[in-house]
Amino acid sequence: MNSVFTLPSFAKINWNLRILGKRPDGYHEVRTELQTISLHDDLSISPGDDQEIVLSCADPQIPDDRENLVVKAAEALRTAYAIKQGARIVLTKRIPVQAGLGGGSSNAAVALLGLSRLWSLQITPANLFRIASTIGSDVPFFLRGGRALATGTGTNVTELEDLPPKHLLIVSPTVFVATSEAYGLLSATALTSRTRESILAGFHEQAQTDDSHQLELTNDFEPVIFDREPEIKRARDALLRCGAQAALLAGSGSSVFGIFEDPTARTCALSEIEAEAGWRIYPCVTISRRKYSRDVNSVGDLRSV
Repeated sequence: MNSVFTLPSFAKINWNLRILGKRPDGYHEVRTELQTISLHDDLSISPGDDQEIVLSCADPQIPDDRENLVVKAAEALRTAYAIKQGARIVLTKRIPVQAGLGGGSSNAAVALLGLSRLWSLQITPANLFRIASTIGSDVPFFLRGGRALATGTGTNVTELEDLPPKHLLIVSPTVFVATSEAYGLLSATALTSRTRESILAGFHEQAQTDDSHQLELTNDFEPVIFDREPEIKRARDALLRCGAQAALLAGSGSSVFGIFEDPTARTCALSEIEAEAGWRIYPCVTISRRKYSRDVNSVGDLRSV
């Protein structure tokens, strides 16, 4: 085992996101189709000099205490396996924060995988998924990546067949919408009376865990987020105007993504959208489960549970 190793921590988008209602425990019931993409952070992990978990990041927006899911994940893993060793984790941040791209959850999942390797844990996939589900709703998904259906509070993850690679542009305007705020903006009326329509003609998700290569692109957060932050809607509209086959809010915002026919069409759109002041733009592609496992799960085979 190398004393220092670096693992990529990939972002995600939601092909669709349906908020089905509020549960008695105060959480929301969701049904969402998740997809990993090539935009990624990096986590460099090494043994600590003592028993402390030390996280550092050059981005001043990123907390280095238990407010960060990486530290929370490390402490949960140490507690579960009575680990006395520490670790140093250096986070190189590229995924924008509060952007609906799952950066914090991805970081936490990769920390679990990396620390399991660092501490030579004989951890079963079932136990790793259980720990991940206590940290955040998207964290279990990032243990495997690819394309998956998440239900319940988002921690019930079922793998779906990977789609052919898709060429994307992610646009992140300089506005922020916290996940808690996004859920607070949803009303009971919005959850029950909204017309459910695909925004991409000819794409239709079978709503089953089958091998369909079809997609329904819809996000229940769009109306309330676009009303709250019109700049996000303007970014979505810019992608469509510049040739995207479809464009959608990513997760609970504030990023949007556009799907392009090929790299040439994406490059043409990029040259137009780059003129917008302050928008962060990321050309990327979808990441299959096989590639995700090869790049992230170098800690060993993490089978489905």
